[in-house]
Amino acid sequence: MVYLAEKQTNNTNTLTTMSTKSTKPEEKGFFEKVKETIEDFWDGTKDKAEDLKETAENTIEKVKDKVTAKKVTATKKATTAKKAVANKASTAATKAKAATADVKAKAELKAKEVTAKAKKAATEVKAKAEDKAKAITTKAKTEATDAKKAVAAKTTKAKTTATTAKKKTAATH
Repeated sequence: MVYLAEKQTNNTNTLTTMSTKSTKPEEKGFFEKVKETIEDFWDGTKDKAEDLKETAENTIEKVKDKVTAKKVTATKKATTAKKAVANKASTAATKAKAATADVKAKAELKAKEVTAKAKKAATEVKAKAEDKAKAITTKAKTEATDAKKAVAAKTTKAKTTATTAKKKTAATH
């Protein structure tokens, strides 16, 4: 805490304090951003698949309603007409089921493709980050080794100078 001011009132000290919390929002890291992007792709794909599923269900309901209406009018006709309408209804239902299955298969395939792309992108980003970290570590080690060599050379020179100075001092006494 930071002390902002100190006041005296009736022989008592009161301190006013100010918070040190930052008012800026926390910045997200690189991997959090990548994770959010992947989650957005995934959520979008799931939502689209659900929409396609609902559309297919609505189409099936419409076809069933039309088929039901045709069946009602067909009951008034002769038995041969009944058979024809029944065949048409079953054919329409079969086509609707096939269309629904096709739509579902396409939605699942698309979801798998998007997921695979997102996973691939995440893997590439991770590999690049690891390579960068390795490069930085190698550079730091090299710089540390160079610094150690420089310090060792200076130490050796200082020892040699000190030894020479001792010999000169001993020779003059």
